[in-house]
Amino acid sequence: MIIWSSLTDTEKQQALARPTASSSRQTSDTVAQIINRVEKDGDAAVIDFTRQFDCPDLTTLKLDAQTLDTLADSLDSSVARAINRAYNNIHAFHSAQMPTDVTMETSPGVRCELKYTALEHVGIYIPGGSAPLPSTVLMLGVPARVAGCQRITLCTPPNKQGSVTPEIAYAARKCGVTEVFLCGGAQAIAAMALGTQSIRKADKIFGPGNSYVTEAKQQVSLRPDGAAIDMPAGPSEVLVIADADANPAFVASDLLSQAEHGPDSQAILVSNSEALIADVKQAVEEQLESLSRADIARTAMQNARYILTETMDEAAAVSNQYAPEHLIVQTAQSADFLPKLKNAGSVFVGPWSPESAGDYASGTNHVLPTYGYAKNYSSLGLLDFMRRYTIQELSATGIKDLGPTIMSLAQAEGLDAHSNAVAIRLDALKEES
Repeated sequence: MIIWSSLTDTEKQQALARPTASSSRQTSDTVAQIINRVEKDGDAAVIDFTRQFDCPDLTTLKLDAQTLDTLADSLDSSVARAINRAYNNIHAFHSAQMPTDVTMETSPGVRCELKYTALEHVGIYIPGGSAPLPSTVLMLGVPARVAGCQRITLCTPPNKQGSVTPEIAYAARKCGVTEVFLCGGAQAIAAMALGTQSIRKADKIFGPGNSYVTEAKQQVSLRPDGAAIDMPAGPSEVLVIADADANPAFVASDLLSQAEHGPDSQAILVSNSEALIADVKQAVEEQLESLSRADIARTAMQNARYILTETMDEAAAVSNQYAPEHLIVQTAQSADFLPKLKNAGSVFVGPWSPESAGDYASGTNHVLPTYGYAKNYSSLGLLDFMRRYTIQELSATGIKDLGPTIMSLAQAEGLDAHSNAVAIRLDALKEES
């Protein structure tokens, strides 16, 4: 247990330090080589890498529509109903985020507009690994569909049989995914960013992944011929603020729900109650015994922090400094406590709001800024799948009225051509009158 008030400023920073990022110079160089190979050889390179890392017998990248439908139709009906329910909630919440265009006259005869339009083509990356992630398909596919993106390309590592799970297939079909490709890792990111013979270049790439995927996303986003990306990403994390009235078993379950994501995940409890911290530690050990991913969670809990504060205001300050991906608030009058919290990707309020609700089906998006980026990045939303642009139209009255102001500013900056573009129009109006 860490007693916050006894720490120096340096020690406080160390207490809230994330696990060391797995990205390294070697990772960066390896990813650069993969991107260069995909740029040069296209599909052949992607297939070679996929055979090496995922499916030795893969012969084609694209999952044909008939196979997708067959897989989707084979899904257990109870899982299909769960995906449908989650889809409906996510669709409703993201539909409510549809922005409204703005039109106004800033000066007489000067009309300005702000308009929104969907990105034409988005690429969504769904990690492979030990568990299928239909929830991530929903979190990326639903807002893309609501926004009106014309093309949605999904890339995911194939299983050893050269296919995807029924859960992934069903969620992809439900979201109107245009194409599914059997490839993962940095090679999939490179393919979506640069384009290959069969995978079209996307305007923007979304989705989580391991250190190689993260590094690939960062590298392609810096290339003028690359693609935009959703946000920087790191290991998953949760911070729970709880007082003496919190349920220790609930708190422990929320810490472990993040810990089971991966060995580099981080879970933090901040409380003004030493007794609660002790009870939560015991509950964590008890619950670990029954988890199928106990080994992963136990390793992650080695990065856990149990922080004792003197007051709940101090607990809020700790949370704001850490800026967690997931923030869970289990305190008396939790709603009244919210205004004190500034930095978090997504907030879960009260004892009946587990983090897993947001991961799957409440309606909010589970693609969130990690590694402290919640201080300056937002959770994924509908607007991430759109772009905005402006329109301005000046009438003759408008240019007469605003023209002298424009010319004065242009001349102050020494930009004569800017000033002249207004002057010749004002001269033309004088000749007409």
